[in-house]
Amino acid sequence: MTEHLVPPVEPAGPNPEVTLHGGPLPWRPVSPALATVRLIVLGVFLVVPLLASVVVAALVSPFVWLGTAALLALGAWGAWIIRRQVSAISWVELDEEIVIRKGRLFRSLVSVPYGRLQYVDIQSGPLVRAFGLATCEIHTASPESGGSLPGLPTAEAEALRTRLAARGEAQRAGL
Repeated sequence: MTEHLVPPVEPAGPNPEVTLHGGPLPWRPVSPALATVRLIVLGVFLVVPLLASVVVAALVSPFVWLGTAALLALGAWGAWIIRRQVSAISWVELDEEIVIRKGRLFRSLVSVPYGRLQYVDIQSGPLVRAFGLATCEIHTASPESGGSLPGLPTAEAEALRTRLAARGEAQRAGL
């Protein structure tokens, strides 16, 4: 049986249409390891209340098992939300701008022209760094027009930072 490989989609023309739904652009997803990091954080925040409710249910009142069940349901719902949120984060580099798309129910689309870039930060906390990930923060003169791209592999985040800085300089030099 032969495997059907889909070739990467090239943007249509010099000014491709950017939509919340994707379109023909070659959107790049963030690393699925970001979901694992966020699930670990969720588990850390739920473990103490969960253990406390189990102890109280066992020692004081069996009605507290309802609270334990509610905490487990909350954890399952949170895990489902995290997986959906992380899989909805994607980005694309175009000729004139970088576009970051997030969200499923409440969608956001941030388009940052290279000429407006002031600087690009790369951040990585201890847990995120343990998974080899980083967050790329894009800053402009206006705080509302910047963007963040979490869950990039560290090498990719550093390469993106270098490309964005170079494109920003080239765009500002051409103004």
